Amino acid sequence: MNSYVAQINLASQPFGRERAQTALLVTICGVLSVSLLIWMYLIIHTHQRAALLHSRISQERAALAQVQREQNQFQNIIGRPKNAGVFSKSVFDNELIARRAVSWTKVFEDLEKLMPGNVRLVSLRLPQVVAESEGGTNHIQLEMTVGTQDPQAYVELLKRLQASPLFGATTMLSEQAPSQNDPSFRYRLSVPYAQKF
Repeated sequence: MNSYVAQINLASQPFGRERAQTALLVTICGVLSVSLLIWMYLIIHTHQRAALLHSRISQERAALAQVQREQNQFQNIIGRPKNAGVFSKSVFDNELIARRAVSWTKVFEDLEKLMPGNVRLVSLRLPQVVAESEGGTNHIQLEMTVGTQDPQAYVELLKRLQASPLFGATTMLSEQAPSQNDPSFRYRLSVPYAQKF
């Protein structure tokens, strides 16, 4: 019976560590392969998102251009001489609507609460119909003339208007000194007013 026995001479052929090296190389290759796949996924995903973003930007630009074209068409129609009368009538109608939206009774009630006893209201008008936004609250501008024989009372009125939640900082438009016919100082001022119902 012949048997083949492999003889290993450890002195001339030392035991190799091929298994450990192979396992290490396989692990490194696996990690690098997974990293490569992840990077490829991220690159493809980023390109897709960039393409989608470019597509949306193009759509928004096209929509903006369409709106601008329509706006230009409307402005050309409004700007025609034959439409000027209709446009001015529309502005006039809007001003009337806005003026009627202000309750003058409420305006006088709110002013009466703030007016010092020795200050009288000479005139009151609403020069600006368009509401202004100031600090998130809509305001209209009131223009009024007040008269007093004591200038300190006018200063007191300004302080009260400034501190009021309905009114605000005033702008003095003109001042008139006493005369022989009228012994009082007259002050014309503009003040924002937020009417509450």
